[in-house]
Amino acid sequence: MSQKGHKRRLKPAHKALAVVSALVLGGGGVVIVAQGASAGQGSRTAPVTATIDCPDVGDQLRAVPDEARKEVDENLAKLDTQIADAYQRLSSGGASGDALLGELKQERGTTITRISDAIARTAERPGGLEPLSACTMKKAAAADPADEAGGGSAAARSATPQAAKGGPARSDFVAIGSIRPNVKKPAARTGASTGSFVVQCGRNENRHLNPDNVIVAPGVSNGAHHMHDYVGNKTADAFSTNKSLAASGTTCTNGDQSTYYWPVLRLRDGRAEKDANAPGGGKDANVGTILQPKQVTIEFKGSPAGKVTAMPRFLRIITGDAKALTNGPGNANASWSCTGFENRQLKDKYPVCPKGSDVVRTFNFQSCWDGKNTDSANHRTHVAFADRNGSCPAGFKAIPQLVQRITYAVPAGSKFAVDSFPEQLHKPGTDHGDFINVMSNGLMANAVGCINGGRACR
Repeated sequence: MSQKGHKRRLKPAHKALAVVSALVLGGGGVVIVAQGASAGQGSRTAPVTATIDCPDVGDQLRAVPDEARKEVDENLAKLDTQIADAYQRLSSGGASGDALLGELKQERGTTITRISDAIARTAERPGGLEPLSACTMKKAAAADPADEAGGGSAAARSATPQAAKGGPARSDFVAIGSIRPNVKKPAARTGASTGSFVVQCGRNENRHLNPDNVIVAPGVSNGAHHMHDYVGNKTADAFSTNKSLAASGTTCTNGDQSTYYWPVLRLRDGRAEKDANAPGGGKDANVGTILQPKQVTIEFKGSPAGKVTAMPRFLRIITGDAKALTNGPGNANASWSCTGFENRQLKDKYPVCPKGSDVVRTFNFQSCWDGKNTDSANHRTHVAFADRNGSCPAGFKAIPQLVQRITYAVPAGSKFAVDSFPEQLHKPGTDHGDFINVMSNGLMANAVGCINGGRACR
C-alpha cells in the first residue's frame, strides 16, 4: 500500500455532515457520500457510511445462575444474529433505517425479556436490561469501493460482491514510520517474577478454522459471525466442554491442551476464499484470502510486582473487544505493529509496513485473577489488568501473563483486514484474542516455577 493513499484529508464541512446524517437516518441502506462534493468543495474527502449501534447486553450482566447459563448464552448469541441480519438488510438496501431500527428493537426486546426471565427463575431479576433493546445508526468512515474490490480477476470480484462493502476505510491505515515510539514497561521491583515459559503450538498448519466462540456463545454454531484461527487444542469449537477439551489432542509440542484462538486476517484481494458463501465468511461480510500466520509465539510472562500463582485449569480469558466500534474503546486491547518497529504499537489503526517488514498482532492478556472463578457472566470481571506499575487490583492475584504475538507476510501494497461482526466494519480496534487454559496441573506448575525462578523455559 502506497504512502500516497494515506495523506491527511480535509475535514468535512458541517453542511456535508448534515446531508450525510439525513441520508443515513432516512434512507434505505448504508449510504456512502463523498462529503466534500456535498458541501460544494473542490476536493473529495473520505466517504461516510453508517452501521448499526446496539448496546452490548452481555457486557452488562454481572451474575448468571448456572441453571440459566445455557439459555442466557443462546439468547445473547441470538442478539448478535439479529444485529448481523439487520446490518445485511441495511447494507443491501433492503429496508429503510427507521423501519429497520423499529423492527430490530422489537426483536431485541423479546430476546432480552427471555434473558431476564431465565435468570429470574433461580435468582434476582436483573435490572436495567429492557432499555438496551433500542439501537441507533452510527456514522463511520466508509471503504472506497474502488479500493475495497481491488485485486484479483474480474470474475473473482464478481463472485464475491460483498467485497465492495463493510470496510476497512483508508483512514484505518497509517504508516508505522509516522508513529513515535510509545511502548512503556513498568520497572521490575524486588521480588519480581522475571522468568518466562514459551509454548510452541505451530501456525495452524492443519487449518483449524471455524466461526464459533465457545467462551461467549457455547453450543451455538457461527456464534462469532467471523472466522477464528486456532492453535493448541485440536477439537475446540462451539460444542466443546471442559471434558472434551481435556480429552483432545494438541498441536503444542509440550502437551499443552489449551486452546488459543483469534480472528483470521484476510487480504482484501477480491478473491473467493473457500468460505465465500458460508456463515462466518462471505455471508457475514468477511471476504478475501485468509492469511496463514508466518509465525505464532505464545509466551507466559511474570509480574514486575512480585511472584505469580498458578492459573486454574479451564480458566477462560478474552482480551480486546470484538464490538469496540459500537461499544467504544474501553475494552479494546489488541496491538498492531510491524517487525523492526515494535516499540510503536497501534490500537485503532492498521499498520502500513515498509518493504521487508511483516505485520504484527500482539495480545497482552489480563494478568490478574480473582482467585475464585474460571469465568464470569460477562467473561471479563473474573480477571483484570495490572496497573501501570504492574500491581493487581485489591482482591486479585497475579497469574502468568499470556502474550500472543502473530506475524504475517502481507504483500507490499495490499489491503488487509481482520474478520469481524458485520456491523463492526473490520475496524482494527475490534481485534481480540481468546484463551482457555487446559494445561495439566503439572505443566502449569512447571510454568510457574520457571517464571518465579527467573528462568526462560521452552
